[in-house]
Amino acid sequence: MLSVLLNSWALLLGMLLLNLGNGLHGTLLGVRGEIEKFSTFEMSLIMSAYFVGFLAASRLAPDLIRRVGHVRVFAALGSLVSAVLIIFPLVANPLVWILGRIVLGFCFCGVYVTAESWLNNASTNENRGQSISLYMIIQTVGMVAGQGLLLVADPAGYVLFIVLSILVSISFAPILLSISPTPAFERTNPMSLKKLMHSSPLGCVGMFLLGGVFSTQFGMAAVFGVEAGLSNSQISLFVASFYIGGMLFQYPIGWFSDRMDRRVLITLVSSTCGIGAVLGVFGWESYHTLLIAAFLVGGMSNPLYSLLIAHTNDFVDFDDMVAASSGLMFILGIGAISGPLIVGWVLREFGPIGFFLVISGFVALLSCYAIYRMTQRAAVTVAESGTYAPVTPTASPVALEFAQEYAKDFSSEEEKS
Repeated sequence: MLSVLLNSWALLLGMLLLNLGNGLHGTLLGVRGEIEKFSTFEMSLIMSAYFVGFLAASRLAPDLIRRVGHVRVFAALGSLVSAVLIIFPLVANPLVWILGRIVLGFCFCGVYVTAESWLNNASTNENRGQSISLYMIIQTVGMVAGQGLLLVADPAGYVLFIVLSILVSISFAPILLSISPTPAFERTNPMSLKKLMHSSPLGCVGMFLLGGVFSTQFGMAAVFGVEAGLSNSQISLFVASFYIGGMLFQYPIGWFSDRMDRRVLITLVSSTCGIGAVLGVFGWESYHTLLIAAFLVGGMSNPLYSLLIAHTNDFVDFDDMVAASSGLMFILGIGAISGPLIVGWVLREFGPIGFFLVISGFVALLSCYAIYRMTQRAAVTVAESGTYAPVTPTASPVALEFAQEYAKDFSSEEEKS
């Protein structure tokens, strides 16, 4: 781990600063939207727009990089991010914010693709697992720490948006000044959705439902906090609880994943996530209960992403693992676009209770479908199952391929031994 840190410290530092900005901007917009008197429906459109841009970039950014190169794409997208962050407080218009969020989603995904390809290029078979693990930890730490920046200044002013722009601008300096040479970029085309659905129905359905859960908690948590009457400091800690839970439960769930029927584990994890959501439904008026609910929901839903990928890998050919993960990411993106839209409507109709109500509905469907699938196909034995590779839903397609290469390398080594 130390050698990875020494070799890639500039890249990791840059990504830490970038995720400080990315972690704060969604929460800040959720709070500022209330100040600007945007409706809940308008805020749901704004939050959903980020995932539209992210999904588009997951398809288009690799081709863009191949045409003009890593450095140009990295610098151009970084400049766009800084500019858009300043536009939000200048133009308090929902349509402008929706377009801005689409641009941010596209740019952040493109930046992640570029940075993660550099990290992958700098890794070897011996330290690939450590590299992806350290990268995911850095990414999550940045997201968590970013929530604390909400308390630095008044969300009604310009200062926080300027801080965001500065953080993003600075984040590119250590990366662009230290990374050399520019890596070659090859991207695997995703598996067809028909073939993927035939190979792993649970993986596909689970990813779609999980996309709704993920975008709900990370897109609408701040909006819920405002609707529930939480203070800025309470909203900051509430949102951070989702990330903290995800970081702490990732590896314990991964350990169990490699030692039992993954469908059983998917059922248990999604059910526990549902328990956390139900706790939020009935206890949302108690702040401490909200923190526990957020910790459980985030702690269970984030590892579910890697768990569904690992489960799908058990039913696809070894050489198709990377292509399958790309297809699953596309399905997750489709589900993620729908999450804030559904929550926006439910919040308007039922009030703050609707936030956790939607999450509980998504994970209840996932649990039920996982149980149903256990009656349709025999389980893969533990000896025949692949390796769990930790990755978060915020990762780009390159990080997914990075993690899949690690899983394939690890499985090959196990077979040889």
